[in-house]
Amino acid sequence: MGKNPGAPLQDGKLLAAAASQPRRSTGWKLAEEEACREDLTRLCPKHSWNNNLAVLECLQDRKEDTEISTDCNHLLWNYKLNLTTDPKFESVAVEVCKSTINDIKECAAEERGKGYLVSCLVDHRTNITEYQCNQYITKMTSIIFSDYRLICGFMDKCKDDINTLHCGSVNTGEKDVHSQGEVIACLEKGLVSEVEEQTEHYSIKEDCKKAIMRVAELSSDDFHLDRHLYFACRDDRERFCENIAAGEGRIYKCLFNHKFEDTMSGKCREALSTRQKLIAQDYKISYSLAKACKQDLRKYRCSVDTTLPRAREAKLSYLLLCLESAVHRGRTVSGECQGEMLDYRRMLMEDYSLSPEIVLHCRGEIDTHCSGLHHKGRTLHCLMRVSRDKGIMDNLCQKALQTLVQETDPGADYRIDRALNEACESVIQTACKHIRSGDPMILSCLMEHLYTDKMVEDCEHRLLELQYFISRDWKLDPILYRKCQNDAARICHTHGWNETSEFMPPGAVFSCLYRHAYRTEEQGRRLSRDCKTEVQRILHQRALDVKLDPDLQRRCMTDLGKWCSEKTTEPGQELECLQDHLEDLGSDCRDVVGNLTELESEVRNFLVRHLPLVIDIQIEALLIRACEPVIQSYCHDMADNQIDTGDLMECLVLNKHQKEMNEKCAVGVTHFQLIQMKDFRFSYKFKMACKEDVLKLCPNIKKKVDVVICLSTTVRNDTLQDVKDQRVSMKCRRQLRVEELEMSEDIRLDPDLYESCRQDIKDHCQNVLFGNAQVIECLKDTKKRLSPRCHQKVFKLQEKEMIDPELDFQLMRVCKQMIRRFCSESDAKNMLQCLKQNKNSELMDPKCKQMITKRQITQNTDYRLNPVLRKACKADIPKFCQPILNKATDDNELEGQVISCLKLKYADQRLSPDCEDQIRVILQESALDYRLDPQLQMQCTEEIPRLCAEEVAAQEQTGQVEECLKVNLLKIKNEACKKEVLNILKESKADIFVDPVLHTACALDIKHQCAAIPPGRGRQMSCLMEALQDKRVRLQPECKKRLQDRIDMWSYAAKVAPAEGFSDLASQVLSSPAKSYILTMMGMCVVLLFLMGLLCGRITKRVTQELKDR
Repeated sequence: MGKNPGAPLQDGKLLAAAASQPRRSTGWKLAEEEACREDLTRLCPKHSWNNNLAVLECLQDRKEDTEISTDCNHLLWNYKLNLTTDPKFESVAVEVCKSTINDIKECAAEERGKGYLVSCLVDHRTNITEYQCNQYITKMTSIIFSDYRLICGFMDKCKDDINTLHCGSVNTGEKDVHSQGEVIACLEKGLVSEVEEQTEHYSIKEDCKKAIMRVAELSSDDFHLDRHLYFACRDDRERFCENIAAGEGRIYKCLFNHKFEDTMSGKCREALSTRQKLIAQDYKISYSLAKACKQDLRKYRCSVDTTLPRAREAKLSYLLLCLESAVHRGRTVSGECQGEMLDYRRMLMEDYSLSPEIVLHCRGEIDTHCSGLHHKGRTLHCLMRVSRDKGIMDNLCQKALQTLVQETDPGADYRIDRALNEACESVIQTACKHIRSGDPMILSCLMEHLYTDKMVEDCEHRLLELQYFISRDWKLDPILYRKCQNDAARICHTHGWNETSEFMPPGAVFSCLYRHAYRTEEQGRRLSRDCKTEVQRILHQRALDVKLDPDLQRRCMTDLGKWCSEKTTEPGQELECLQDHLEDLGSDCRDVVGNLTELESEVRNFLVRHLPLVIDIQIEALLIRACEPVIQSYCHDMADNQIDTGDLMECLVLNKHQKEMNEKCAVGVTHFQLIQMKDFRFSYKFKMACKEDVLKLCPNIKKKVDVVICLSTTVRNDTLQDVKDQRVSMKCRRQLRVEELEMSEDIRLDPDLYESCRQDIKDHCQNVLFGNAQVIECLKDTKKRLSPRCHQKVFKLQEKEMIDPELDFQLMRVCKQMIRRFCSESDAKNMLQCLKQNKNSELMDPKCKQMITKRQITQNTDYRLNPVLRKACKADIPKFCQPILNKATDDNELEGQVISCLKLKYADQRLSPDCEDQIRVILQESALDYRLDPQLQMQCTEEIPRLCAEEVAAQEQTGQVEECLKVNLLKIKNEACKKEVLNILKESKADIFVDPVLHTACALDIKHQCAAIPPGRGRQMSCLMEALQDKRVRLQPECKKRLQDRIDMWSYAAKVAPAEGFSDLASQVLSSPAKSYILTMMGMCVVLLFLMGLLCGRITKRVTQELKDR
């Protein structure tokens, strides 16, 4: 080679100057050596030729596809070796870095003459403040790291491992001696393989491991120092990080951020992954992270845990968990450190291979389900999906995934999860744009929009995959943890954020919290208000997907498959499906679903009480959001005044059919009503009002409908018996009333009725929508065609509604305005009576009038459906109509037979005054509308349309049909129909008011001729008949004509309908116009018979005496 390559070291100051800045020198120059002149001219710019270190850096950093001669290689090698081994070179460092060495005690104590001093200064280069010393050591660092043999002690510690792993060759020509970074890269790969426990792995010695990690740590600030990565990524650096200055790990971070770009070379991506895996093993290998978090690590004692081995303390995961714990406890961690943590949390979520536990334990799942999805966190989400949907994941793999989610903590910032971030970007921009980017509430907002129009399918899948794991550890929801950490420590005996306890595993903590969420003050150990708010939020979100509740999913797996398969149940509807099949579930599943449903009702209670007028997307429930228009229009006072959910739900039920009510809200409200019917505990307000009454009066009854019936029966019995102290409390009676009203709105809210009539609904009301009591009304309209069981239930329902008209939903809905107008001061029990009294008012709404008529028709089919009549005729019915009662059944109508019986007794003037008054009303109403006389309508089914079609078609019934039948009495062929018409005639003789046509024609004459005569018992009719016979009285022509017609009809009736008994005969005589003549003749007959009796008696006596005398 000619000259001694160590010659320039004869002048230490010259080298120091050369290290600090390039300038011309009169000493020995590499550029002048024949061996490197050609390579130098070809590869290095001319201005660098006068600086030996610049020439060295240029030649060793040449492009990968360029070569230098073997002689030049050896010349450079010997030059570098001399630099690091010559004591005079060390003396240069002592002179340039004099004050620095004194400040760094470790370097001052190093043995001189073996190159250890320079190596020590390289180790502590971040603490060097002297400019010339910093420049000198920086240059020397690039020399040292270009060859592993020049790193102090490295060769001695790793020689055996290098040979065993075949990581390098010292033979000249086989490998570039200035590319010995390949040897380190090989050892690093061996170390990573050992951690991942790959097949046939070799265990590197501990000393060599430390040396490898130390080398990586020392090269952390400048990517030039990682020779293998530098050569592998040189072109990628120019492509992606051209404007990024080297130093402080900036190039590494830039390349990490572009690792999954399509244009990133495979060799560079592999080298970057290896370095990232090393960082995962020791955070100090990341210069920027170690520097940014140095003070925070010391402040929160993250590196002094004596219970852990040093290797674990150094792991990136331990650092993240320790500092995240401080953040979650509300401690201050510098913004710079948090920024670095965010970068590395995102890095771990992007590439599963950086987590050796996942590579080791999830290898089978990855090969089977997730091969080829390595990029951008897709593999991790694939594993999450396998765990969530298939439930076939190995426990160790599941645990590794759960651990990774805790380490990366994506719940605190959705941006950490790149797959989620990209999938949900559009949803966040539209639905969650009011929330600051990176805020933990973004995830909550996304959950609130699950299964809504704003959600996209890809976002939905990624969100549920992540939430599946977050839901299994309460700490992974940062808001919940922040608000509840004190409560959890106090009540559930939890430890720190990154600590676990086998007595209270993370999944059990939330269960502990919600068990204490609704305790009363007397029960003690209650949650704080803020914590309770968060528990409510989590419960609501978990209700959206059954798999977000670990306990529910575990205990209901079989029932989910049986009743709620994906083929029959929409996504997000699994809990509703389980609630719908509550009675069919296994005992374990039924218990957990029951408890959740009870809590769900309380969640709604809490949500509504904390619901502002303008609903906050961060806490709103799906139901509340769907019902926002109705709440704003009709229930805003309740939301604004923080009234509990019972009142709001009542308001929503009452306004369920307003125009503002959309289908989603109506379905949601109905669903909650249906679920509440399964157990009285599911109705929060009812439970709170009646819990004690249920335990006392209806023990062992759970179904709400049965509880309502039980309590209602108790209230009814106490009321009928005039009990002074009602057994059911006042607050329960009030709420009971609300529940009864709600049940009347939808047949499905009365499970017994619904099940009894399910087939009838299909047969007769298939196209009728549920709700608004429409199906119930349809069944009433088709009652005669119903199955016996359904008919029986409908009759019982009508009986109940007639006793309490407020339970008649259709009547109350259709006549709502008329009730306000005419019956605002009437008692609820007398509502129908009031409406009937005002039925013919000019102000009466036609639709309401039609509904009233329907109810009157129903009432007249059976006296039991008319509570006023039933009470008034309590003694008369068994006295006069017992044969009919003997044939009656409890649950079927008597088709007006009892009322017809009472009508006849009314004509005979034999009823009690109260009963007579009620029958008179019925007669007056049915005289105006034939449909109110069920016996007439039933017996004259064929005759009415044949003889009176025009009258039937009249828009309003005013007695035309009855008058038509009377006029056409001779044309009636059906004897049963003729008999009913004759009965009408007979009844009309008892009171002119029951003959509307005659009463209208003679109204003026009654006023003039019979004003002093009280109505009833035929008195006014007799008055008119006497006036008709009195030639001095001039009646109105129409009245006179109608009266004469009636006399003819009565005469005909007497002929064709002879008396059926003595009472009937007496009635006919008394009501006959010739009753005086008849009575005179009957009296004369009686006298004649009496005289004949006396005469016959005397003769008989005389004959008997004569016989005795003989």
